[in-house]
Amino acid sequence: MKEIVQALQAKFNGAIKEVTEFRGETTLLVETKSIVEICRTLKDDHGFNYCVEICGADRFTEEERFEVIYNLTNLDKHWRIRLKVRVEEDNPVVPSVTSVWRGANWHERETYDMYGVRFEGHPDLRRMYMPEDFEYYPLRKDFPLIGVPGSIPLPEFDKRAPNKAQGERYNRGEQI
Repeated sequence: MKEIVQALQAKFNGAIKEVTEFRGETTLLVETKSIVEICRTLKDDHGFNYCVEICGADRFTEEERFEVIYNLTNLDKHWRIRLKVRVEEDNPVVPSVTSVWRGANWHERETYDMYGVRFEGHPDLRRMYMPEDFEYYPLRKDFPLIGVPGSIPLPEFDKRAPNKAQGERYNRGEQI
């Protein structure tokens, strides 16, 4: 893995901000604008043919609040590498890597739906789990644990349900 990291550092001068090794896993913190080309190089030149996962993280910091994490695997050699990019809260935009791995489509949509990170160039960036008009992102750390009262109507309660009255109050927008 050390040779791959050195090759990336030589090719992308300054785009690799940090290299971390922990329990045999390598993580590279890279510049957001270089993520597509770094991913393409990892796939084409080093055989990382499987984008296992792309997910978000809310660091809840003043600067570079959100992180997008890419877990990649070379299935032939059983190598794993993790890439991270960081974005600001007021403009959470990352270039899409769907041109490198088609499977990134689903992961980027899920990250957008849960954290609000937009993937520039994504072919169909829309919400997956939440309604299109839902204005919140449930995995952000400032999202209320009980949800936003009145924002999404809950399904009808079974008449035998003991908390029916509380559900009706929630649907009216009351704090319960």
